[in-house]
Amino acid sequence: MRSTILVAWLLLLPATALAQPLFSSSQDPLAGALVFDAKGCIKCHPVDGIGGKVGPDLARTTRPRTFYDLAAALWNHAPKMAARMRALGIARPNLDPVEAGDLAGYLFTLSYFDHRANVAAGRRLFTEKRCIACHRLGGSGGVVGPPLEGLTPLASPISLAAAMWNHGPRMAELMEREKIARPTFKPSELADLIGYINSTAPRAGRSSLYALPGRADAGGRLFVQKQCVNCHSVGGVGDPSKPSLAERALDMSLTDFAAAMWNKAPAMQQAMQSRLAGEVPELRPQDMADIVAFLYAARYFKQGGDPRKGVILAVNKGCLSCHGLYGERGKVASDLNAAASIDTPAGVLSALWNHSFIGDPLAERDRTPWPTFRGDEMADLVAYFRSLKRSG
Repeated sequence: MRSTILVAWLLLLPATALAQPLFSSSQDPLAGALVFDAKGCIKCHPVDGIGGKVGPDLARTTRPRTFYDLAAALWNHAPKMAARMRALGIARPNLDPVEAGDLAGYLFTLSYFDHRANVAAGRRLFTEKRCIACHRLGGSGGVVGPPLEGLTPLASPISLAAAMWNHGPRMAELMEREKIARPTFKPSELADLIGYINSTAPRAGRSSLYALPGRADAGGRLFVQKQCVNCHSVGGVGDPSKPSLAERALDMSLTDFAAAMWNKAPAMQQAMQSRLAGEVPELRPQDMADIVAFLYAARYFKQGGDPRKGVILAVNKGCLSCHGLYGERGKVASDLNAAASIDTPAGVLSALWNHSFIGDPLAERDRTPWPTFRGDEMADLVAYFRSLKRSG
């Protein structure tokens, strides 16, 4: 019901009022809902039963998805979607990185990237975990800590991880003073708690959401600047004798990461205080998004890409049959090392959708077979593309 109201309300908004800054890792889900309508997505895909009936209902997904699952699905189904648009007389629209990021933010609010949260369980956890003793939410709660309405609307694991980290030392002091045991969270519990926080959000109003990772290069710099490197190493960054976060083969989602950041914060912050004369660096949501992107590049997360596998895929899937490298002649498509905007996940989404060959109107029998990818393969391919830009 909430998604239905949101879609109906957004159709009345001017599209130009919700532009996001280019290269920001934040997304505006309200702008994304406008993109969903303006680009014709809603003519094929329903949202909570409202919209076209050609594609699946994006608010009623059956399993969690990662960013790379979304990228693979967008690529795999693009030719069929383009053909359907032609049949319906809809011009295939382009998506710039800002629009792609906002669209991903909107999909996050529809639970596309995770199981639909159990709001009732989140409300119960808010009381059982004693959050209510310090924080006000939904019209009730304590005033010792900041009101959690400040995280709304539409909290995400990335923004929540940043908030929980920043307030960790102060919360520890207050909990000790109020004799409140510090709770820990399972990822599923944190997801339900986020769902409860979101359920109290205003129905209407602009918001900035961090649903996608940011920029890996910026995250690498922050990993050093924010002193993470004092305790951890990642792929050649940091003391190799310290615990490495690279290539740990962890089946970790963003919600898993946020829960781990909270659960391990006391030990991490105590270690940092002993090394940094009592100071623990703060992390903005933008910083956290960039660090998450850096950890994706280091294959700390589920579906972190491997460029070595990516180059094999680029050959086997036929990418290098059309695309050249570093000015290679005789190729019909652009150089992969010159691909624009693939330094952010939103840029990757827009580049995949805007691929010139998607709109090829040739008969099926006359086309080169369209290669498809799994989510983990898309992660490897993107890692390879990024390695080309770094080495170019």
